[in-house]
Amino acid sequence: MTLDLFAECNNADTIGITGHIKPDGDCVGSCLALMQYLRKMFPEKTVELFLEEPEKALAGIPLRDQIISDFPEREPFDVFIVCDTNAERVGEARKYFKSAKKTINIDHHISNAEGTGMINLVVPHAAAAGEVIYALIEKQYMDEQIAELLYMALAHDTGVFHFANTTPDTLRIAAELLEYKFDFSKMLDDTFFSRPKETNLLLAHALMDQRFFYDGKLLIAYTTYKLMREVGATRDDTGGIVERLRITMGVECAMYIYEKKPGQWKASMRSSSDLVNVAKVGEAYGGGGHNRASGCEYNGNLEDFIEGLAKEVGAQLEGK
Repeated sequence: MTLDLFAECNNADTIGITGHIKPDGDCVGSCLALMQYLRKMFPEKTVELFLEEPEKALAGIPLRDQIISDFPEREPFDVFIVCDTNAERVGEARKYFKSAKKTINIDHHISNAEGTGMINLVVPHAAAAGEVIYALIEKQYMDEQIAELLYMALAHDTGVFHFANTTPDTLRIAAELLEYKFDFSKMLDDTFFSRPKETNLLLAHALMDQRFFYDGKLLIAYTTYKLMREVGATRDDTGGIVERLRITMGVECAMYIYEKKPGQWKASMRSSSDLVNVAKVGEAYGGGGHNRASGCEYNGNLEDFIEGLAKEVGAQLEGK
């Protein structure tokens, strides 16, 4: 499966790009890198990126100020590209996708294997969308900013090359990106490892309320909307909690649930091995993702949600 971006965009005057709602490091890094690449390749064209406001930790990354987050009304794009997701999960940017003359979908999620654009490039074996974008970029257009953004994309979606989705290709690409001499250590500290004090408070409460199922193989913890407000936390402050839960000894699958609004719950899921495919668990609730990292949302009673998620995991464990 290949994609010639020059051929697909050469006759366009306007090109739009977007990613998924609640954009993470891979989404933001990949989209910004793609934007900068297209601007360098086509300096005479209008290339714009539309994303929801990224999390606070990404405030200092290259080209952050080029993201448009108010989704204004405008004329249809000649080409509109959806990156790191399908067209159903782009929020307000969907209006641009629906009206565009040509749509392109670039992704790496197995749950979007067929793609949702007129033209699709979905590479499920890629560790991150940044890995797919890297393969599309002609090297004469690569620069320090693009390299840093793509490195961030790879690092975030692999847990800094710790998750099982990391491949030899991922590491080879990372090594090539480091040739551009950006300060990768500071970037990772600022965007991945640093955590606000509110995250520590949420984690402390989550650990106090954690529940174990199936002889300790499944761990589920949660935070209520009331507690979120008490500690002054936002969704940005929930980052990294589920991964901390996952590394608990004996745990094959960890889930962290927080209440976005009263009765509206968001679950982040991670698994440690092929015993549990959390993408399937997420898909049962209209979500999805990767085999080892997934998410979903639910409106209703927390106990019903926990019970349902636990049953989905239990069915997989019992089948193996």
